[in-house]
Amino acid sequence: MPGIDECLAEAMAIPGVLGASLVDWSSGLVLGTAGEGPNDDHEVAAVETTEVVRAVLDGASFTAAQTGKVPVEDIIISASAGYHLMRFIDTSFESSVFLYLWLDRGEANLAVARFRLQALADRLVLV
Repeated sequence: MPGIDECLAEAMAIPGVLGASLVDWSSGLVLGTAGEGPNDDHEVAAVETTEVVRAVLDGASFTAAQTGKVPVEDIIISASAGYHLMRFIDTSFESSVFLYLWLDRGEANLAVARFRLQALADRLVLV
């Protein structure tokens, strides 16, 4: 089971990935990065994606019965030059972490990236 560095290295092997990071959405802090960040800044991207995550999770349309787990699996943003993919990490403890991929729109296959990121998220070990 991969840790953060191994997980991000595997994420960079997904076709079309420009950058990857692990972000704590309760604080907006980056826990690990690989590759490029949008506008060469992983920290700004983490803060901005955290705001998106919070907006989605605060929305009544996305709330589920109180199961102790985030009711959303992932968030996809399509931009003119790329895709932004955020995948929540399901852990045995209450966590507020997601994997974030920045993908080149011309090179990436969004479906492939989503399924590969899901597999990575399922295997990621956080302690």
